[in-house]
Amino acid sequence: MKCEHCTRKECSKKTKTDDQENASVDVPSPAQENGEKGEFHKLADAKIFLSDCLACDSCVSAEEGIQVSQQNAKDFFQVLNLNKKCDTSKHKVLAVSVCPQSLPYFAAKFSLSVTDASRRLCGFLKSLGVHYVFDTTIAADFSILESQKEFVRRFRQHNEEEPALPMLTSACPGWVRYAERVLGHPVTPHLCTAKSPQQIMGSLVKDYFARRQNLSPDKIFHVIVAPCYDKKLEALQEDVPTASRGSRGTDCVLTSGEIAQMMEQSDVLVRDAALDTLFGDVKEEELRRHDGAGSDGYLAHIFRHAAKELFNEDVGEVTYRALRNKDFQEVTLEKSGEVLLRFAAAYGFRNIQNVVLKLKKGKFPYHFVEVLACAGGCLNGRGQAQTADGRTDKALLQKMKGIYADIPVQLPEASTHVQELYQEWLDGTDSPRVQEALHTAYQGPGQPTDSRDIKW
Repeated sequence: MKCEHCTRKECSKKTKTDDQENASVDVPSPAQENGEKGEFHKLADAKIFLSDCLACDSCVSAEEGIQVSQQNAKDFFQVLNLNKKCDTSKHKVLAVSVCPQSLPYFAAKFSLSVTDASRRLCGFLKSLGVHYVFDTTIAADFSILESQKEFVRRFRQHNEEEPALPMLTSACPGWVRYAERVLGHPVTPHLCTAKSPQQIMGSLVKDYFARRQNLSPDKIFHVIVAPCYDKKLEALQEDVPTASRGSRGTDCVLTSGEIAQMMEQSDVLVRDAALDTLFGDVKEEELRRHDGAGSDGYLAHIFRHAAKELFNEDVGEVTYRALRNKDFQEVTLEKSGEVLLRFAAAYGFRNIQNVVLKLKKGKFPYHFVEVLACAGGCLNGRGQAQTADGRTDKALLQKMKGIYADIPVQLPEASTHVQELYQEWLDGTDSPRVQEALHTAYQGPGQPTDSRDIKW
């Protein structure tokens, strides 16, 4: 089983051992090839972890592999250094967007509260020359709200001849890449069409924010700080609909671990600073999260919305029941002994394997599945909380879970900024602009070629 993105090495065929799931594939960087050493040359070059992206079988082309390898600290500092030179025509506005699952890592690693960690991170990035630092929670708001609407529509349209269910989440780029490139039909028609938070954040920064600042999208260099390496792959496919042809929403993805190494190796004087907002508000907004133990909580939000919208049932706390293991859990809505909704969360490759097998056999009991490539969810992404030998730092991860759980939860529906953006940016909640900016299409259905067909 060969990885096309490995131009110098071959991946071993996946096995069910922990060591194999933690195996990584080195993608040679330009610095390696040229023997150059940048300002932070000790940083690890970009790696694609098999347990993260599941892209071990023709999922990544050689060209994509090169592009992934260029998303590193050197690329980031190149832009920073160009901004210090006299030729202003090459200057860029640097915007960094931080995933909410990254902040608990910085808090746990540097023994800070999550608010202080966000201020320290923001201050550090601005001391380097970054102009704006955003939180991507607002992008997840849009993604969840659009997913909620899509599930209700699918539920109402579902029938035996043209099944619209189950709906499978599309926020995890490793899972989506695997579904598109390896599994194909019958999985891809079940993927939710709502864009991921990273994709939506790219549009918010390069379209909405750019217009507010009277900037061309090409003048903005947008960096995402994320808990996993899969986001680097996702960035390659993020065209901004209203921007110039070929303009990507995200120019570079750096993992939380890469940023933490920069912070540890830097001797720059840092003054803490508040996160910026897309709206230019001076007042610092309270950090908030969505209702997921280690992720954005699509299952909980969609479950509550569907229960109310479809059955007029108000659901308070969502009760999860572990089935095969702690990363495969079920949630049901029952009334008078009848199951009205049956949802599941499937995290990690083994559980994804089980979901796909049932789907292929036509014996699928769930209306909805939240699918994440990383066991334990996004907090356990391979781009953070790792020991020197590439294993999960369990003690640090446990701290991160406690920190994340203490961040206040806010429903996406409760965000006044989101409601304002639907009107100001997208011309309403059901306009053609919503479809263009917040939804995507997947590679056409059809069986994968024999060489890529998955064998369980």
